[in-house]
Amino acid sequence: MIDRTGEATPEKWRKSLPPLDYLLAFEVTAQTGSFAAAAKQMRISETAIARKVKLLEGHFGLSFFDRKHRSITLSKQGTEFLSRISPALDMLRAAADDTGGLSYKRPIVLAATNSVAALWLTPRLHAFRKANTHLKIMLLASDNDAECLADAVDLTILRGDGIWPGYQSTLLFGETIFPVCSPDFLAQHPEATDLAQLPGLPLIEVASAHTEWMNWRTWLGQKGAEALNFDDVMLFNTYPLSIYAAIDGLGLALGWGHLVDQLLESGKLVRPIPESAVRTNHGYYLLTPERRKQTAPASDVADWLMDISARRRRYGTDPSPE
Repeated sequence: MIDRTGEATPEKWRKSLPPLDYLLAFEVTAQTGSFAAAAKQMRISETAIARKVKLLEGHFGLSFFDRKHRSITLSKQGTEFLSRISPALDMLRAAADDTGGLSYKRPIVLAATNSVAALWLTPRLHAFRKANTHLKIMLLASDNDAECLADAVDLTILRGDGIWPGYQSTLLFGETIFPVCSPDFLAQHPEATDLAQLPGLPLIEVASAHTEWMNWRTWLGQKGAEALNFDDVMLFNTYPLSIYAAIDGLGLALGWGHLVDQLLESGKLVRPIPESAVRTNHGYYLLTPERRKQTAPASDVADWLMDISARRRRYGTDPSPE
């Protein structure tokens, strides 16, 4: 026999093999002694088990079981067939286990924006590694969406409206924005508790290429505050740098809820006007590519991220994602 490349096809390739699920159904039925017990072990219906075994027998034109009114027993052909296939199935299981072990040795590539990577993920990685010594994460931080969605990436966290063609998205947390500063800065500038006086104070701004990224002028405008002139604005090119500058007491920054929660809880940052916040319709989403099946290690990391999300702080009652 000649294949499409013109090469001779080995004889063994032409032999028809029955589907693996037929073989597994037969093996479990033979070991348990009944279709009902096999169905319970394989977590499918008794009818489905019996059908798979019947199709296997039809494949070879043999009867592997002697069927009586309320019981089944292995026939001579069934006993011989079981002795032949059980070692082979055990070898397949061992190979699958070994291959699965290799997948756990490969780092899971988790991509995220610089802000999420530095402020939300990194502080939590130590606890994750301690609880999951069998898993490794390679964290890729970038504000370039194309880089975060590269083929080599297993999981991605991006800010947006939840719609990324070719990806399944799940909300991790929404977007609530409010002023933050260090306790020392607030002590030196008690007027920071007055919304109307914020434009005249040292403000920390992010020069973002994303036009939808909220800046001080937009935030103050949404709060109804006069935002025509800014006396003192310090610019940074990444959001984490702006937050570190606020921690160092250089001025007031806009804090994204969840990204700065741990810094607020530790007291490194405070909210000078606790009741003032702006909510948007955007959020931070966990993305998984639809074009390929998720590996077990990647699924474990995704479950960990969703567990953090489920226990997150909620901001207000606004209908936007949170």
